Amino acid sequence: MENNPEKIYSVGELNRLVKGVLEGAFAAFWLEGEVSNFRRPASGHMYFTLKDENAQIRAVYFRGSQRGLQFMPQSGMQVRVYGELTVYEPSGEYQVLVRRMEEGGQGALHARFEALKKALQAEGLFDSGRKKPLPLLPQRIGVVTSATGAAFKDILNVIRRRFPNMQVVLAPVKVQGDGAAAEIAAAISRFNEYGRVDVMIVGRGGGSLEDLWCFNEEIVARAIAASRIPVISAVGHEIDYTIADFAADQRAPTPSAAAELVVGTKAEFEERIGNYRQRLVRALRDEVRHLRARLGVAAGSYVFREPGNLALLYRQRLAAARQSMTRALDSRVVQTRQRLDESGMRLGHLVELRVRHARQRLQAHEGALRAMNPLAVLTRGYSITLDKQGQAVRSVGQVKPGEKVFTRLQDGEFESEVL
Repeated sequence: MENNPEKIYSVGELNRLVKGVLEGAFAAFWLEGEVSNFRRPASGHMYFTLKDENAQIRAVYFRGSQRGLQFMPQSGMQVRVYGELTVYEPSGEYQVLVRRMEEGGQGALHARFEALKKALQAEGLFDSGRKKPLPLLPQRIGVVTSATGAAFKDILNVIRRRFPNMQVVLAPVKVQGDGAAAEIAAAISRFNEYGRVDVMIVGRGGGSLEDLWCFNEEIVARAIAASRIPVISAVGHEIDYTIADFAADQRAPTPSAAAELVVGTKAEFEERIGNYRQRLVRALRDEVRHLRARLGVAAGSYVFREPGNLALLYRQRLAAARQSMTRALDSRVVQTRQRLDESGMRLGHLVELRVRHARQRLQAHEGALRAMNPLAVLTRGYSITLDKQGQAVRSVGQVKPGEKVFTRLQDGEFESEVL
């Protein structure tokens, strides 16, 4: 490179000069490291990062050079590559142009993941018997994630679309880097101390193994397992698995899917109530049929017919000689018929009481479900005011003149300015 302090270079010229210097200074070499951020688009080229505990470098393995490759690389795998140093001029980044790749030992992070998973599994931390069921209709949902990430926005969008007045409490934490695991574990513990949320969603959006690593830390797994509140783990994308997923009461493939799990649609609740109503009606009808059948058997039994048969027999044999006995037998027939009528009336009354009791229970269940409906509070004239961060305004000290606030009602919301 010519040393001319007076010359003004364009960015493209400078990158081309650096490219020439680097490629001329380094011959082909072997490099070993752990694969991270592995991508293979439709072109068939492989793009990834090679790293160790101290540094990382980008690498590209073009499809034409992949002949003879005996395995498919993936993030977390330890590999050795043979290639050359080059510069990708559009971004000014230097990278390794891979000509050959061999499989090395297992990646350090992947090995740590498997070791911790095996240890906690042997301890029983992932047993299904420890899992807590999710509430049918939570009143308040806790979320442990970044306040600025897309994950929290996705969760809010799903919940507001299904139940606009559902209360969501955010515990903002770091979800990547140093100290993130400790913050997540502390937030889970604080929600348990707070005790006013019915279920928790813990997670973040997708990323590399390093980005998601805080959810593979033992402190997070133990905090989730110790939680008295049911926890849904929603870390990364559908293909990503973390230690937190195994420790949680339920795993969701994405943050949006976690919100769908914790808050069902109105149609689902209506269908469930309809099923309960049908089951109650069927049970009542079965009970009535059973009681009617018992009444029919009792009315047609020989015990109730016997007095009349005996009276007829005695009339035929002793018509003239035993008129007094006939009158007595006739009297018994009358009494027996009266008892039969009384039994029928008692059974009918019993059926009526059973039906009335079942209807009262059905009405009580319907009233309880209506009381649990989150919309019930807003229909009575109440509302909730949120600040621009989406937090509920509980005190005038939370807002300042000139700030925008949002008031949510039963049938919609409007924006106001604080004066």
